[in-house]
Amino acid sequence: MSLIKSISGIRGTIGGPSGDNLTPPDIVKFTAAYGTWLLNGRKKAKVVVGRDGRMSGSMVKQLVNATLSGLGIDVLDLDFSTTPTVEMAVTTLQCDGGIILTASHNPKEWNALKLLNHKGEFISAADGARILEIAAKDNITYAEVESLGEVIRQDGMTESHIEKILQHPWVNQQAIAEAGFRVVVDAVNSTGAIAVPLLLKALGVEHIILLNEEVNGKFAHNPEPLPENLSQLSNEVVRQKAHLGIAVDPDVDRLCFVCEDGSMFGEEYTLVAVADYVLGIKKGNTVSNLSSTRALKDITEKHGGSYFASAVGEVNVVEKMKAVDAVIGGEGNGGIIMPDLHYGRDAMIGIALFLSYLALSKKSIKQLRSTYPDYFMSKNKIVLDKGISVQDVFSKIEDKYKNHPVNREDGLKIEFDNDWVHLRTSNTEPIIRIYAESNFETTAENIAKKLMKDIHEVMHQTKKELI
Repeated sequence: MSLIKSISGIRGTIGGPSGDNLTPPDIVKFTAAYGTWLLNGRKKAKVVVGRDGRMSGSMVKQLVNATLSGLGIDVLDLDFSTTPTVEMAVTTLQCDGGIILTASHNPKEWNALKLLNHKGEFISAADGARILEIAAKDNITYAEVESLGEVIRQDGMTESHIEKILQHPWVNQQAIAEAGFRVVVDAVNSTGAIAVPLLLKALGVEHIILLNEEVNGKFAHNPEPLPENLSQLSNEVVRQKAHLGIAVDPDVDRLCFVCEDGSMFGEEYTLVAVADYVLGIKKGNTVSNLSSTRALKDITEKHGGSYFASAVGEVNVVEKMKAVDAVIGGEGNGGIIMPDLHYGRDAMIGIALFLSYLALSKKSIKQLRSTYPDYFMSKNKIVLDKGISVQDVFSKIEDKYKNHPVNREDGLKIEFDNDWVHLRTSNTEPIIRIYAESNFETTAENIAKKLMKDIHEVMHQTKKELI
């Protein structure tokens, strides 16, 4: 099993020996390190804590809340929440930071501490390194009994989040209500079952069919919203004669859609479609990561803006968005970031803007998808063998393809005329991800297979050399 420390937080599997997994001592250690960093010599601070619907959520939350209280930090406990709701609550409630208890798309045995700064944004790599340094020293000073922090239940933040979405000038509540959408939602047994129906009803959607609605963390399928995991949603959209299907991940920061015929709109095209709508109202720049479809660049340039690519990871996307003053950004995994709402991936604002666009376009979702260029992406992964240096693997692959344009900003991206492949280690799992894109599905698959073969050969050769 695994304990992974990265810009995406402290993530691991529940149970097993401490130090190798996300066990109670590990939860306390890293929470205490974060709290110590946040206090920075002060006596008091205030932190928002929220969780998704995972089976381990209650246990993890109690440890986190008690640890923060022991440091003298007041805790505003949102309990069941979404990642974007917690992010917005940090500033709404004027807190010094926040912790989201979610392993995002990972299976039920995983959980994580996602750490936020006073802006409700993920902490920087430098701050993350400092927190890990504090944790490694394991020399925490706790508060005296008179100075313990309070744990206060804080309700109403989901409603506050929705109200801010309704107030967004590009969310057309009237058009959505008049469209009479019939929507099927796959909530994957987590907090999307609470937040998404509330949002849809507030937008005027009256016909909502909710799948996997019990918030028990016993995910009905692999929780990553990929086509192979959404057959139930696809079938139900057709059976219910719905206009569309909506899928979110357990913490509701990723979003994808299903067309009326049960086909996938494509998670890569969630950001593309919403950006098309937004850029039609306000011209400007866009950002996505190096593993995202080039369709966003096409759409941006169509509207007269400039497209920029960042390293993978929400922190990196946000940093680039700020640098180029982007009006919208995100990631090809269905993550939408609207900076005029907050700098965080937010499926909720994504739903509201997408439905506004769909309603105003007078098109079916299938017709809307047909207006975008067809790029096909092959997404694969290889488990990294123990003792293998990723940088050594990438260096040997780079040397093999030295006659092609290469980008080493984040892993290794190789251009093949109009096609590309991106190799990188995951922030959340001990794997190498291989993303390839082309105008032709078979070409994308073949590029990915060729690079996977290359990686296996390099790892095999490296292991022979170590013997």
